[in-house]
Amino acid sequence: MATIEHCLYCFEALAAHLEDRKPLTLSEVQKSWAEYVNTLEAADDEDDTTAASPGRNNLTKRLPALRRLVASPVSGSSASSAPSSSASSTTSLPQPSSGADTPATSVSSILTTPVPAITESPLFVTWNTISSRHGHNLRGCIGTFEAQELDEGLSSYALTSALHDTRFNPISLRELPSLEVAVTLLTDFEDADGPMDWELGTHGLRISFYYHGRRYGATYLPDVAVEQGWTKEETLVSLMRKAGWMGKKDRWEEVDLKVVRYQGKKESLEYAEYKRWREWLDSHGK
Repeated sequence: MATIEHCLYCFEALAAHLEDRKPLTLSEVQKSWAEYVNTLEAADDEDDTTAASPGRNNLTKRLPALRRLVASPVSGSSASSAPSSSASSTTSLPQPSSGADTPATSVSSILTTPVPAITESPLFVTWNTISSRHGHNLRGCIGTFEAQELDEGLSSYALTSALHDTRFNPISLRELPSLEVAVTLLTDFEDADGPMDWELGTHGLRISFYYHGRRYGATYLPDVAVEQGWTKEETLVSLMRKAGWMGKKDRWEEVDLKVVRYQGKKESLEYAEYKRWREWLDSHGK
């Protein structure tokens, strides 16, 4: 499952590239994030015996979420992004073998045994801009269906989606404060029995088909249909349009679609939280 550390690592990769410095590794981000949250907890405990300042009040409000994020890697799935955030994600590599799937984990095992850290996975990295006036707007989204080592894959696709999504200009340094990043790790790939053999809000879709002798294909991440308020039929027609199909929408069922359904474990993070962590890191000489 995607975690807050994965999101921090994507921000770190992009910020370091734009600032022309060496980025931290994923393991360094994970270690420092745990230390950062523990430091905030200690400061909050100390503040319980003194008058809280406005800054401390804000810290106290954030601590429950921060504790959850650092202590529970199996509960890091965030709410869906705004409608445009992943509706036009692109992919660059072929579908992985079944070995990339992530097995289900029982509630009892979560409570009694450590959860193995995910070290590789198919993934997508999505960048959104956020403003009070315009809400969330897609700024770049590229991923792969080939399992990636997360240390290399996340940093690579963080930069690729930020700088090389051909639908947008490259993200610039001045844009960083307006950004949100979302990481989706893909799991449970299955061949659907038909175009409707999937569930809204649960499955992402990867379709492929031939039309007039030409092959088409496209994908939507699991949260796209729900964000847009689409029915299953509307989702399929939109996905076919995204692939480049120009037929009549009321005749989509005449096209022989191959549908692969999959699930995605998503986490997102805004730049402000990344900046707080990075400033703490710098102040402690890490």
